[in-house]
Amino acid sequence: MTKLQLDYLAREAARGRIDRRTFLGRAGALGLSATAASALLGSVVQAQGAKKGGTIRVGLQGGSTSATLDPALATNSTDQQVMRLWGEQLVELTPDGGLEGKLAEEWSGNDDASSWTFKIRSGVEFSNGKTVTAEDVLATIERHAGDGSKSGALGLLKGIKSMKAEGDKFTVELDGPNADLPYAMSVIYLQIQPNGGKDDPNAAIGTGPYVLKDHDMGVSFSYDRNPNYWDSDVGNASQIELLVVNDDSARVAALQSNQVDMVNRVPPKVVSLVKRLPGVEIHSEPSKGHYIFIMHCNTAPFDNNDLRMALKYSINRQEMVDKILFGNGSIGNDTPINESYPLFEGFEQREYDPEKAASYYKKSGHSGSILLRTSENSFSGAPDAAQLFQASAKQAGIELEIKREPNDGYWSDVWNVQPFCTSYWGGRPTQDAMLSTAYLSTADWNDTRFFNVDFDKELIAARAEKDDAKRRQMYHDLSGMIRDTGGLICPMFNNFIDATSSRVAGWAPSKGFELMNFYAPIKMWVV
Repeated sequence: MTKLQLDYLAREAARGRIDRRTFLGRAGALGLSATAASALLGSVVQAQGAKKGGTIRVGLQGGSTSATLDPALATNSTDQQVMRLWGEQLVELTPDGGLEGKLAEEWSGNDDASSWTFKIRSGVEFSNGKTVTAEDVLATIERHAGDGSKSGALGLLKGIKSMKAEGDKFTVELDGPNADLPYAMSVIYLQIQPNGGKDDPNAAIGTGPYVLKDHDMGVSFSYDRNPNYWDSDVGNASQIELLVVNDDSARVAALQSNQVDMVNRVPPKVVSLVKRLPGVEIHSEPSKGHYIFIMHCNTAPFDNNDLRMALKYSINRQEMVDKILFGNGSIGNDTPINESYPLFEGFEQREYDPEKAASYYKKSGHSGSILLRTSENSFSGAPDAAQLFQASAKQAGIELEIKREPNDGYWSDVWNVQPFCTSYWGGRPTQDAMLSTAYLSTADWNDTRFFNVDFDKELIAARAEKDDAKRRQMYHDLSGMIRDTGGLICPMFNNFIDATSSRVAGWAPSKGFELMNFYAPIKMWVV
């Protein structure tokens, strides 16, 4: 009888006839733990399938009033979520890390992967009613790869020799082989726009499942479902609202008080508390994301590798994992690549060593304090991490001066501008994509100013190597160059920690970025 009662209660909760708190209370009275009751409710909701209609509200950390709607310039999670709703690339990552077609329904390369052709899906319209063509795709890639581009995809598109559009085909000819080229086309910056966005890159006109109706940059964004979207299975809510809530406490409070239905970047230090909130579910997923400190290798005093090594040995990585991530992540080793990537090969772990740090510091000849800029907007707990760094460096005789910058404008005024600051990367689909975006000399987002001709040559050669064992060694060597001569201090890889309310259902683990690779508002539904 108890099982029948529990099943009945779960169905009633799934239909919205009783709320989650009531269901958990009654299930507990029948002897079912909160964890088991949540699992039962989740399975019943999933079994009933997606529902259309309603409004999903999302609370986001990372927004800024200085941001733009131009996909090329998206620098934070809010920008990327904004774009995911109204736009699409040629291809997209699947939940397991593979590729699926979006505006390209199929693609193929020649024998040595130096030429790739994408067949453009027919009958797809932009939100302005114009039919998507191969010429729009060509114009989009031209804009991101062209002279003067500031696109986050610029590093990935280096090596293109020529491109053409013929009928429904878009073809890319490369300077050399690149088996990862289709993955490069999946990066979120490469939203296909009418005439490539050359006329108005900020128009937010794309082929996504939602249409941007209104926005206040850095504050809020509202969308209606695109009635002409080409895939009727995608896009469940009738409306989606994005609210920028950069303050961690306020964002969690908004979820708790039902002002929003999901949030990103739950602070690791409050995960255990949020788990106990009625009607809230935590999703903590291991990732390629990394919380970091970046130094400009071409700017004094960081143009001295002995000083950079001194700082790398003066940080206590394990302490940061324990006190900043609270178990929601793993230790870093001064490279942006971890075991989440294919062909990963690790290094002996670099440990905190104040004596070695002091030796390198003395060798560098530097004296006086070193200014480190930080903000909670760079990563959750960044100011606290900076203080931990300050304390551990002091044991090596290194004085760090910490300046806390405003959250708003951090990604335009501090990151990739100031020579030493806290930062964050969400990772990329492949090693080549990550290294090409942030460490290739010609990449606009080379935020450590790591300019190394040998690195560039090896990275390009790795794209052409077909032997996995050799390619693994090449990527290992490339990571070693960054680790030992670059401006990256990577103490930790973070889990993506999101939270959803019982008002929405359909959560599924996904590789990529937070919030189901930013698909949570699109693929989930109102219960």
